[in-house]
Amino acid sequence: MARLVVQGGIPLHGRLEANGAKNAALPIMAAALLAKGPVTLRRVPNISDVWTLTGILKSMGCLVEYDGEGLMKLDTSTLTTTKAPDHLVRKMNASFDIMGPLLAAYGEGEVSLPGGCNLGSRPVDLHLAGFRKLGAEVTSQRGFVRANANKLRGAHILFPKVSVGATKNCLMAATVAEGETVLENCAREPEIVDLANFLVAMGAKIDGLGRQTMRVTGVEKLHGCDYSVVADRIEVGTYLVAGAITQGDVVIENCVPGHLESLLELLQEMGQDLEIGHDHIRIRGRSPIKPISVSTEPYPGFPTDLHPQLVALATLAKGTTTVTENIFNGRFMYAMELVRLGGDVRVSHRDVIIRGVKQLDGAPVDAPDIRAGGALVCAALAAHGESTISGVNFIDRGYQEIEKRLAVLGAKIVRADFED
Repeated sequence: MARLVVQGGIPLHGRLEANGAKNAALPIMAAALLAKGPVTLRRVPNISDVWTLTGILKSMGCLVEYDGEGLMKLDTSTLTTTKAPDHLVRKMNASFDIMGPLLAAYGEGEVSLPGGCNLGSRPVDLHLAGFRKLGAEVTSQRGFVRANANKLRGAHILFPKVSVGATKNCLMAATVAEGETVLENCAREPEIVDLANFLVAMGAKIDGLGRQTMRVTGVEKLHGCDYSVVADRIEVGTYLVAGAITQGDVVIENCVPGHLESLLELLQEMGQDLEIGHDHIRIRGRSPIKPISVSTEPYPGFPTDLHPQLVALATLAKGTTTVTENIFNGRFMYAMELVRLGGDVRVSHRDVIIRGVKQLDGAPVDAPDIRAGGALVCAALAAHGESTISGVNFIDRGYQEIEKRLAVLGAKIVRADFED
């Protein structure tokens, strides 16, 4: 059982280059199932979720070569089955992204209900309703979803609520559906736009990228392409918080500052010194950290995936901060772990109330999900003394070699094996 061992209280200094986005790379890998030709992807992050999806595609007969340093080559023409392996699908929510491409490219798919972080209810009913609108027959029983269609046909799909997953799946399926598909009330996250750009690079016809309404004109087939994944705004945000909470001086390069406007505004409101360039962000931690009040919202609002990290920063603010969670009702399992580090954190319904303390103290903590893990690492970096963080398997799902990247910034953090 691996743990991260952190000696806290050291300001971070230095530069890091942003990795490719987890939440863009995964659906883009899934979308490669639509290609009639080889696909080359660049800037693919070396995280366990990428390896899980690689395993899913390989087990279905696809050829996938990944060097672990950003370069991936896929050839899905060798696919031998449209049934995804249950034991791998259950490892992450994004595994359901393959259903739309399977249905569109092969007329059928069978995927078990996905697993992943326990953040609350994440049903796939909006995905299935969209597939049915496109003309598919869909059944769900005993934990498996089966869909088939002789030919998908364009349709008008109005999502009753914003859904990142349903937007991705219906967008991918619509690219080769006959006629025009109109998708309304779409999610607008940068990762959705990156997926759409990848589909366009393969020959898809999509209007309205980044808007609430997208129009997709189906084409007969998509071709292979060479594509570079967008920067991971959540990873960037996590390292910015790490720089702020340690009162350090950190520059993140090769990123897209515009994708982080909501976080950057909040960091400035909290008294942090920011320098925002065309493709870089510099943060210089400042004291006192000022309290704020914020709610998570769909993009371009403040993202739920940066909620725990912001709470970590607020534990050292001078005053009381309130964070309201509007996306995932199970997002709060990290709160008690921050309390173990000395934070004054209380959860009330969908609100997290954080009363700032003068210092955090090292302690053993357990990461309950990916972003909570990022938050606990940030808090441990600022805490006095030694912290050990378990649940590293969650952290590895979203952060590439986090201990090595933080060590570049001067952090004293190592990965170690511990006996139960």
